[in-house]
Amino acid sequence: MIRVGIPRALVYYQYYPMWKAFFEYLGAEVVVSEPTNKEVVASGSSRTVAETCLPTKVFCGHVLSLAEKCDYMFIPAIRSLQKDSYNCAKFLGLPDLVRAVVPESPPILDIDIDIPGGKRELYLNIYRLGRHFTPNPFKVRKAVKVALDAHQAYLNLMSTKKLMAPQAIEEIEGRANGRRENHGDLKVALIGHPYVIYDDYINHRLISRLESMRVSVLTPEMIPKEDLERYVIKLVGRHYWTYEDEVTGAGGYYIEHGIDGIIGVMPFGCGPDSLMMEVVKRYAKQAGNTPFMLLSIDEHTAEAGIITRLEAFVDMIRRGKRSEKG
Repeated sequence: MIRVGIPRALVYYQYYPMWKAFFEYLGAEVVVSEPTNKEVVASGSSRTVAETCLPTKVFCGHVLSLAEKCDYMFIPAIRSLQKDSYNCAKFLGLPDLVRAVVPESPPILDIDIDIPGGKRELYLNIYRLGRHFTPNPFKVRKAVKVALDAHQAYLNLMSTKKLMAPQAIEEIEGRANGRRENHGDLKVALIGHPYVIYDDYINHRLISRLESMRVSVLTPEMIPKEDLERYVIKLVGRHYWTYEDEVTGAGGYYIEHGIDGIIGVMPFGCGPDSLMMEVVKRYAKQAGNTPFMLLSIDEHTAEAGIITRLEAFVDMIRRGKRSEKG
């Protein structure tokens, strides 16, 4: 059986159930890298220049950890998902970057995903991908349908049951022991991309730390897609960046839906994210002075600094709520 490696980084949390369904329908075995750890970050950082953003360094580390465990490495080049919106350069050139810095990687399956380029070109690219597993184009087409159904079920699971992406993946794979309910006295939204919010190593267990402070954590995936789109339009007029809904859309939605505070999480030096976070910060002040804190993370971020800032932010919110009542 052909083994396809999928690194647990970058867009893994957005699309893993869809990719898994596609490859398994075509008879492949999907192999996922282990969660990020010190060795993954160190190995990825050693292969890239210092200016490379942390998520890309982490991705290269995950590819290295999978190199001897699979026959192919799946690394799509996601160019654009809708008209007149653009993706970060790291997504466009990711397959070529990995080839350059991880020469020991197995052959890379590097499909181009460009939705505005038209369905015909997209489906031709998918068929080229599928030919690695079957010569039958009808089987590839069926695999696409199975994959899209899996993706929609994944999105519905997160938005209807208010699950975080890792919890939804566990439930889909039958590994969930039941969602841990958190009945904290505060509701705080984390906005940002899943590859930062859900990577416990690089964010120093941000979610579990907040939950230990009796905070109910909400994330972008818990919001219906149409609401995310609506708030992107409301805050900035139209989409400028792919995955903008995870920041401006989610931020705008939670600000207007009774949240106690918002924490924006972004990799240090990310240009698109810095612009989007500033939009949310200004809207939070304008629409009711919702407490907002920005956490900028890189491989040198200290755990003690994260803990201190979280404790201060949560304490500030509680003091504010007590003063309102008094």
